[in-house]
Amino acid sequence: MKVAVLGAAGGIGQALALLLKTQLPSGSELSLYDIAPVTPGVAVDLSHIPTAVVTKGFCGEDASPALEGADIVLISAGVARKPGMDRSDLFNVNAGIVRNLVNQVAKTAPEALIGIITNPVNTTVAIAAEALKKAGVYHPAKLFGVTTLDIIRSNTFVAELKGLEPDSLEVPVIGGHSGVTILPLLSQVKGVSFSEQEVTELTRRIQNAGTEVVEAKAGGGSATLSMGQAAARFGLSLVRALQGEANVIECAYVESDGNLSRFFAQPLLLGRNGLEQRLPLGTLSEFEQQSLHNMLSVLKQDIELGVNFINQ
Repeated sequence: MKVAVLGAAGGIGQALALLLKTQLPSGSELSLYDIAPVTPGVAVDLSHIPTAVVTKGFCGEDASPALEGADIVLISAGVARKPGMDRSDLFNVNAGIVRNLVNQVAKTAPEALIGIITNPVNTTVAIAAEALKKAGVYHPAKLFGVTTLDIIRSNTFVAELKGLEPDSLEVPVIGGHSGVTILPLLSQVKGVSFSEQEVTELTRRIQNAGTEVVEAKAGGGSATLSMGQAAARFGLSLVRALQGEANVIECAYVESDGNLSRFFAQPLLLGRNGLEQRLPLGTLSEFEQQSLHNMLSVLKQDIELGVNFINQ
């Protein structure tokens, strides 16, 4: 497998690259790109870790040398949130970065599976889709918004509350990847029950967990280490699916069937072609149904913002 990380010199990118270097299958290649000149040094640093994964680093304006032959491209490039900012405040800077990088992917690795990590994901995935469409290489089954951080946070917070092992849980999270569009389906967690108050408070905490990190870092950044771990988990699931492993299931934000909104995060069956099947949402509680109804206008506005950015 060849996995390219775009934005590899940043906080998320370095954490992601470290985890991929230690967990990709033997014989894989890890290709690191960032505009920052430190990137080849990051690759050399990682190359000293004794795993059979070849690491190469590239910097400058042109990402194409890093992208040649890539099976999977993970894009984490962009600016981080600071206190007082929400994900929509990131839009003006990160929209242009994602458009530029996706245009380069379209030229150099048009068949690669693409995972968008750069926030605001609700919008940047729409930007990526429209850019790929303009380039004539849009494969809806190969474009993913990485929302795995919402799942691992949900697993962690539920485990803390209920005194369980976090790796014994898997909370499905649907919708989008910011604020009210993040909807953990707590009613579907097996063997665990919650009071109405617990559901309300847990949901709110999961939706605002990014702000929890931003405030705790006191202006020093946003979630990088947990996001790196979440992105590595999703990237490695894509690797396993491409290699033909059966029953690889992850939640991610993808082009949907359009019943709820054009893009929507839900459980997916992954396979050799990327997205093989969107899995049903299952039975939602009354609270979840209402929350889903309430988020849709926000989600649609976020998507429209991305579409208009490319097509204006």
